[in-house]
Amino acid sequence: MEVNEEKLHELLGKVVVEMGAAANGPLITIGDKLGLYTTLSESGPMTAKGLADATGTAERYIKEWLSAQAASGYVQFDSETNQFHMTPEQTMAFGDRNSPVFMTGAFYAITSLYHDEPKMTEAFKTGEGISWGNHNKCLYCGTEKFFSPSYEGNLIASWIPSLEGVVSKLEKGAKVADIGCGHAASTVIMAKAFPNSTFVGIDYHDKSIEEAKLRAKDADLKNISFKVGTAKDFEDKDFDFITFFDCLHDMGDPVGACAHAKSALKEDGTCMIVEPFAMDSLKDNLNPVGRAFYAFSTQLCVPCSLNQEVGAALGAQAGEQKLKEAITAGGFSHFRRATETPFNLILEARP
Repeated sequence: MEVNEEKLHELLGKVVVEMGAAANGPLITIGDKLGLYTTLSESGPMTAKGLADATGTAERYIKEWLSAQAASGYVQFDSETNQFHMTPEQTMAFGDRNSPVFMTGAFYAITSLYHDEPKMTEAFKTGEGISWGNHNKCLYCGTEKFFSPSYEGNLIASWIPSLEGVVSKLEKGAKVADIGCGHAASTVIMAKAFPNSTFVGIDYHDKSIEEAKLRAKDADLKNISFKVGTAKDFEDKDFDFITFFDCLHDMGDPVGACAHAKSALKEDGTCMIVEPFAMDSLKDNLNPVGRAFYAFSTQLCVPCSLNQEVGAALGAQAGEQKLKEAITAGGFSHFRRATETPFNLILEARP
């Protein structure tokens, strides 16, 4: 076998990048938990000692942490002043929890993947699924922290307005179901924005529903309730609006879930399905976004679906065409892409 040295070095260069990314993951969550990014972004240029003093941390660790962040391109280093700072773009990604592109949550979720690697190894051999509730607890807070900023930045401002006639219904007072609500990030945002409407969050993971109730209580929301249930067995009817946020592809029977949603909607009701952005073919998804979503899909989405009835296993990169097939097979006659972001497809379905 003849080895192409140039291609080998190119490959090894990519592997080194991977090593750095994998090793820096815990440092990102540490930086978030200790407020290192936030303090640096708000205080301007600082030495390692300055950041350590401001955050009550140990200078030697902070110096090494800052060096790793600068080498990653997550903070800036000025060799003349020996100070570090963050650009507005770096702040949006790591220092501002209200930013629509705040990224640290993904690294909390990634922590769970390493903890659960033995389970995944066994699943690869058996073909069996892994339920959402059978993952390391880091997954649940990480998922919420990752999706919440995008929901906060887009849901009320652009996603719901892209749907036909939904805003006016919600403003007047509508009945809404949020299927697969998890910790209720999406449910709480909608309930705050539309106080005349009533919302019910439904999820089959009982621990997530417990947390969702606490989130609603903390927000002092009276127009929101929660139930443990699946997308195919909730009993309420006559909804004006039903939502699925980044969860339809995780379901064992997405067609059945859509059929049940359709039966629970009023004749003039609307269903909004938010899904990870993907093109319809693998070759068009071989990019950084697809790379991240395929990795999560392999370890979270596909095993979650395989653990349920039917086990359709659409995956997080199903693409619009496969989603359309599932949604219309569930009985919806109207389907369209309402809008999109670099990370999401926002789909509208009506009876």
